[in-house]
Amino acid sequence: MNQLNGLYAIWLREVIVYFREYSRLIGSILTPLLWLLVLGKGIGASIDENENFAGVPYEVFIFPGILTMTVLFQSVFYGLYIVWDRKIDFLKEVLASPLNRSTVFLGKCLGGVTDSMIQVTIIIVLGFFIFPDLEYTLQSLMLVYLYLFLLAVIMTSLGLIIGSRMDSPEGFSLITSLVVFPMYFLSGALFLKKSLMDEAPIIYWLTVINPASYAVEAIRYTMIPKELFLEFGLARDLTVLIGFCIFLLALGTYCFKTMKL
Repeated sequence: MNQLNGLYAIWLREVIVYFREYSRLIGSILTPLLWLLVLGKGIGASIDENENFAGVPYEVFIFPGILTMTVLFQSVFYGLYIVWDRKIDFLKEVLASPLNRSTVFLGKCLGGVTDSMIQVTIIIVLGFFIFPDLEYTLQSLMLVYLYLFLLAVIMTSLGLIIGSRMDSPEGFSLITSLVVFPMYFLSGALFLKKSLMDEAPIIYWLTVINPASYAVEAIRYTMIPKELFLEFGLARDLTVLIGFCIFLLALGTYCFKTMKL
């Protein structure tokens, strides 16, 4: 079997499965909107926007973080399908084909990334109507999608890596929760990282080594172009995310090659 044809077949299977699960699609859209409403209006009511965010409403400030959250949770939990595929022996059938395991991993990864990008597109479209003051131009949207795509590759690869080493859905959910929640809360999605440098330097440096921090900053500055929201720089954000992509794709390929069925 041609490797490209096999890659396409695996990707297509994952996309079809995604569109058949209506509850998953609806839930993944309503959850970010609920966070946006509760956090944006609840916490925002007690924050001085002019003093802390240069006059930007808090719900607008956290909108890029909500986009990041959508990708984080959707992508990493996609690895759960590896656990189920092993349980129902579907993965054995796939690996019995002439496909390389690296092709199987890339097909799964692209499927998870596609699912995440579909969901985040819906949130972006809704954001256009909810927050008309955001920067919605062709250039800004291209940059936003670039950073979200790189983050989706990182988190999907991470989810697949964890899934390849887990034997039960319960174990997978526990490990991914311990990974994804700290990554989200330490990404600067809900606050400015700069304020931590003097107040909590340890937490600040945890945000620095967190790849989600670079995605949040780049997306926020692209959609809300204020210098206050730019710390690392867009070029560094892009470089770090590409570096994590390469590393986790290579690690994921190795994990699939050594995965026990």
